[in-house]
Amino acid sequence: MQLDDLDRAILRLLKKDARLTISEIAEELGRPESTVHFRIKKLIERGVIDHYTILLGEGLRPKKTALVILQVETPIIEDFLERYVNHIMRTLSMLSNVLFVAKSGKDTVIALLGEETEEKLNAFIDENIRTLPTLKSINVYPLDDVKKGEELVGFLVEV
Repeated sequence: MQLDDLDRAILRLLKKDARLTISEIAEELGRPESTVHFRIKKLIERGVIDHYTILLGEGLRPKKTALVILQVETPIIEDFLERYVNHIMRTLSMLSNVLFVAKSGKDTVIALLGEETEEKLNAFIDENIRTLPTLKSINVYPLDDVKKGEELVGFLVEV
């Protein structure tokens, strides 16, 4: 999909603050309001802009996060592996402290977890992750310093 400099500039401004009015964007970019309005309309029609959302503020974001990588034991009947991996993904997706769940390859599930304190996060992992049956391995990687994408947690947290 081709985006020109004006499209990218509009998207950058909207990513910083989706509440900006067309007038404010036009003023910031030195372009007529009609041009900005037309471009935003086209970006929506082309599916470049899917919807507008909010990022939850610091007060609602978990203070401690960890990336957990689960490798599922291959069952005796290999056909059940995909079903079991999907079951684990659904189970994790229902837990409020699980912010993100994805599958990698045939037997690996990756989850981003969040909690208020390190103690609560570890307890959550012990009670809800380590108790899942037939896992070959569980690797927990606490996230201490995020350089890019820190606001992603504010987007993923459920209210």
